[in-house]
Amino acid sequence: MAESGGSIARTALAGKCPRCGKGRLYRSFLKVADHCDVCGLDYAFIDSGDGPAVFVIMIVGFISTGGLLYTEFTYEPPVWLQVIIWAPVAVLLCLAFLYWLKGALIAQQYRTKAEQGQRISDAGSD
Repeated sequence: MAESGGSIARTALAGKCPRCGKGRLYRSFLKVADHCDVCGLDYAFIDSGDGPAVFVIMIVGFISTGGLLYTEFTYEPPVWLQVIIWAPVAVLLCLAFLYWLKGALIAQQYRTKAEQGQRISDAGSD
């Protein structure tokens, strides 16, 4: 299969295979499949860890807080209305960004052939 078939953007936004860009990356929401159903790439190498969650916290926190403050100082709505508006917005943004950022980090991990760090033991030295 072509190495350039799956771009980072396609993997991230559409949830596609980082190698071929056609197969599904996820078998359910945020649950990575075992392998690509088109090119057969084994997804055992995938380990996105907590990276996507950290980025989501920063990005969504910035957007939600900025929107809440703008709404508060511009329109001065009651607190209950702010909660009704911004709680669902924050939850939906978190879910969307988590899906996209996890796909992007997986694609980046595939592109750079990143692996788990391993300690090299010093067999002959004290």
